[in-house]
Amino acid sequence: MVYRFTIISDEVENFMREIKIDADAKFIELHKLILDSCGYKDDQMTSFTICEDGWEKGQEITLEKMDTDSDSDSYVMAETELSEFLEDEKQHLLYTFDPLADRCFFIELSEIETGKSLDKGKVTRKIGDAPQQSIDFDDMLARNPIPASEGRDIDDDYYSEEGISDEDLDVEGLDITDGEPF
Repeated sequence: MVYRFTIISDEVENFMREIKIDADAKFIELHKLILDSCGYKDDQMTSFTICEDGWEKGQEITLEKMDTDSDSDSYVMAETELSEFLEDEKQHLLYTFDPLADRCFFIELSEIETGKSLDKGKVTRKIGDAPQQSIDFDDMLARNPIPASEGRDIDDDYYSEEGISDEDLDVEGLDITDGEPF
């Protein structure tokens, strides 16, 4: 089987990529095709998230193995086949390409071609320029500084003159010496 994916961005209106790849390919191959089609470097902790109805986030497939203490399974791109999670046309995924800013592409499994196979995935359609791969927060703040409080002077009078005393705090039963979180 061959999967045809359509990839769009909510940041760039005229951006679209279409990728065809064999259903038995690993998520890492789809990851590399997306990076190549966008001109991105492979230096981010990217991930795929399988979505339920209404783009509700489901299982995550990460670039590298993550240490989890939970009972949930963890999946790695290099070890996980597309067909393990994708089986229906119109199924949705998110591809997080900038994890620090939580920026992602929206992916739809647009078509499943049965009875066909591909040795290597390929970008079959490329429209528009991809959004910038990562946001430089310092540069963003320099261009769009956070405005000062308008009409509000925050000085010593802003806070209570008396402050908070130990008697005001309810600390009964709180033991902060045991090293455990509250």
